[in-house]
Amino acid sequence: MAVPDQRSQYDGWVWNFFKIPIRHSANPTPSSNAAPLDSPVVGSTSHSSNSVSSVARLLLPTRRRLKLDPSNKLYFPYEPGKQVRSAIRIKNTSKSPVAFKFQTTSPKSCFMRPPGAILSPGESIIASVFKFVEVPENNEKPEKSGLKFKIMSLKVKGAIDYVPELFDEQKDQVAVEQILRVVFIEPEQPSPALEKLKHMLADADAALDARKKPPEDAGPKIIGEGLVIDEWKERRERYLARQHGEGFVVDPV
Repeated sequence: MAVPDQRSQYDGWVWNFFKIPIRHSANPTPSSNAAPLDSPVVGSTSHSSNSVSSVARLLLPTRRRLKLDPSNKLYFPYEPGKQVRSAIRIKNTSKSPVAFKFQTTSPKSCFMRPPGAILSPGESIIASVFKFVEVPENNEKPEKSGLKFKIMSLKVKGAIDYVPELFDEQKDQVAVEQILRVVFIEPEQPSPALEKLKHMLADADAALDARKKPPEDAGPKIIGEGLVIDEWKERRERYLARQHGEGFVVDPV
């Protein structure tokens, strides 16, 4: 009869319907568009690594190229109506040449000597900072000064001369080493900061005088064994010999 045939066909369809998920759950066959569970998702690794590196750069402190002394302040004697001077020692602590440059919030009343330079690895310099102290309206010493100085650094390659344009040409490589706050100290009251400033200014003046001094004469030439000839004396004798028509005379040894 037709009724039993329809039931048997229905039972077969139901059985086949439940067999399909059981067979696929036992041996899952990945489709062509699905990625295996143990394989990384495309683009996720690079994105996560970039995120981690960017976060690490924000959390880790910036590696300094220069060592500053004082580290974050500039001490000036408080003398209203006069030009006063401060000093800071700058040392290159990296393994390559580094250029540094000063910037200030008050370029009209301040200047630096030198305003910038290139330091070899391990080299140090004492920079002088000049400032004109204005007379306050109430003749009282200001508790705080809004004046600030910024020292920037730039890693350079090869033997090149310092020019300020280096920092404009390589802006992405420039690092801010430190922002220095100005502190006024009483010149008549002894303090460790004042004594240290006096010593640094004396060292800066001595270094400046040494740079201005002409190089010493290397001395007379020594030719052969024990024969010493003064070049200027030799030139003078040749000149006199030409003037008098005489032959060239050499001093006996």
